[in-house]
Amino acid sequence: MLMLDIKRRKNESFESFYRRFTRRVQESGRILQAKKIRFHLRKKNKSAARKSALRRLEISVKRDYLLKTGRLVEEEGRRPTGGNRP
Repeated sequence: MLMLDIKRRKNESFESFYRRFTRRVQESGRILQAKKIRFHLRKKNKSAARKSALRRLEISVKRDYLLKTGRLVEEEGRRPTGGNRP
């Protein structure tokens, strides 16, 4: 995207300059673009995804072991997460 080059005109009040500036910014679509990419997360690379998956697997195996041996008591009212299911 190109940079906006807006200069104050001769004898132009600050309010009218500010109004013209905000209108130009709005028309350029910069604000809309910034809002679109605000929470965008990049995809993990293969090694990071693999490392994360192995860590999750390791934690679940350890948790299952602790549950089976009785060292971990599952809390009441807590249910496994699996997305936005009702």
